[in-house]
Amino acid sequence: MDLRKLKTLIDLVSESNISELEITEADGKVRIVKADPHAVAAPMMMAAPMPAAAPSPRAAAAMAADEAEAAAAETAAAETGHVIKSPMVGTFYRAASPGGKPLMEIGSTVKSGEPVCIIEAMKIMNEIEADESGTIAKILCENGQAVEFGQPLFVIDRRV
Repeated sequence: MDLRKLKTLIDLVSESNISELEITEADGKVRIVKADPHAVAAPMMMAAPMPAAAPSPRAAAAMAADEAEAAAAETAAAETGHVIKSPMVGTFYRAASPGGKPLMEIGSTVKSGEPVCIIEAMKIMNEIEADESGTIAKILCENGQAVEFGQPLFVIDRRV
């Protein structure tokens, strides 16, 4: 695999929501893992070894900002109530069908086990259920937004 193709793959991983990419070709195997802004993407070649490349400064700054924003949102949410977190990576939807009525609005009363949103993962629609009863205090994601595992989705005020 030539160096230009490898650099393109590293840039794609750096600028996307994926954290790992592995490609096998006749002339070798490349595995790029994005762990944190200071991680090094290390290609594993069976043929001639290639130098490792770090994420671009722009991608590293964006990843650091995303992590700081998520941590700040979770901290603020934890102070005000119970946080429902995403159990998977996927796409967040507030309604069960396109153009449908949202499952939950701010101020909606929710019971434990009641669906609060849909997360689409690998073309499968997964109902996400509340793990606590209360009132929806905050909705932390936009409809159609990509979400990560453990990302805060809702804040529930348990004082019902």
